[in-house]
Amino acid sequence: MDFALLSSNKSSINGIHEHIDKRTSGYKRRQEALLPAPRVTASMLDRALKAGVTASYVLMDSWFTHAPLIGEVVARGLDVIGMVKNDKKRFLVQGRSLSLKGLYSVAPPVESKKRQVLRSIRTELACGIPVHVVFVRHRSQKKEWLAILTTDLSLTVEDIIRIYGIRWDIEVFFKCTKSLLRLQKEFQGRSYDLLISHTTIVFSRYILLAWQHRQSTDARSFGGLFYLLCDEVGTLDWTIALQQLLDLVNEIAKKAGKKLSALIQCQLQQWISALPSYIKACLPISCCES
Repeated sequence: MDFALLSSNKSSINGIHEHIDKRTSGYKRRQEALLPAPRVTASMLDRALKAGVTASYVLMDSWFTHAPLIGEVVARGLDVIGMVKNDKKRFLVQGRSLSLKGLYSVAPPVESKKRQVLRSIRTELACGIPVHVVFVRHRSQKKEWLAILTTDLSLTVEDIIRIYGIRWDIEVFFKCTKSLLRLQKEFQGRSYDLLISHTTIVFSRYILLAWQHRQSTDARSFGGLFYLLCDEVGTLDWTIALQQLLDLVNEIAKKAGKKLSALIQCQLQQWISALPSYIKACLPISCCES
């Protein structure tokens, strides 16, 4: 929905030209590029909400899950679910200020069927925002753990992990744009306008491909898949199927004894007489009525 290419005054190659019109989007983009990431992310959220986008959660990786940005998101009526980096941030527990490792040591174990869920605790950030932190086992390093934070205290541990897992779609998006749509290699240049234009074109192409994929994806129904794979079902309509059933019953009646054959024919006639007229018109069943 939105993106921003950030820079800094120290690392900039070409600064903002003094003759550029300050009313243009190019100038606003250049001004935005020099802002810190939390302020830019908050502005992007404002633009999305202003455009009518609705959401319940903002999913973040460990680069963005910090108290200032969490406060900005919560102030806009949204909740945060994000991975927590093991750095100098502090959590308040019963009047004590703990690091993430200290928080893990005091968090109670979780009784869950999923073995990767280790511990869970409700605490507060240093700025006073109440949060729920869940510790899960690291997949590749079994002795290590990862921490997931959320500001929605009503979620269960399983829901927190499930919703955060949706964030993997963002990594898939980056992989597709870089590897398949050649975001990094199709064009090279030092012009900031070139970078913005090329990124916009690549992201637009991805949006069209994603929309087309959603339109063409099947309903994943086993019944539908079996129907498509079965040639007999695909060419057999209900009238032919019903006629084959009648022929089968008649064949059985011919091979049975006189009493049983008479009983089958009687039951068959009663069933045929009870059929609606539009079904009788579609079936060549006159032979069964004699």
